[in-house]
Amino acid sequence: MQKNVVVIDAEGLILGRLASIVAKRLLYGERIVIVNAEKALLSGKPLSVLAWYWDRLAKKTHYNPEKTGPKHPRRPDMIVKRAIRGMLPRKKPKGRNALSRLRVYIGVPDEYKNVPKIKIAEALPRNARIKYLSVGELARRIGWSE
Repeated sequence: MQKNVVVIDAEGLILGRLASIVAKRLLYGERIVIVNAEKALLSGKPLSVLAWYWDRLAKKTHYNPEKTGPKHPRRPDMIVKRAIRGMLPRKKPKGRNALSRLRVYIGVPDEYKNVPKIKIAEALPRNARIKYLSVGELARRIGWSE
């Protein structure tokens, strides 16, 4: 395990809020490990969230309509990493270096089992009436097989 690593437990946290906070901390130079990526939440009606993601998966390219693209991840850890990458500066060394300081895991690896994990209070759900879909459930429904 590396020194000066912040371990964040994503269980029960809203993905968009988590991603924006983690992106900012990565730009400040922190090394961050996210565990339980499959238990992060997406807010909205489950069918609406699935329809939105399926729409993104079905996009075709302009230069070769027979070929599908752009490619979107189907694994929960890569979905979370892609959300964080979208909030970092693109095509700049600062953004690439920040992304290299991030590790995202499904579940909790053995090396991080006894490490204290933090929960980001700003990313907790605020409204109990809103429906949520976990990233793991989204991944299973779009074709991820464990």
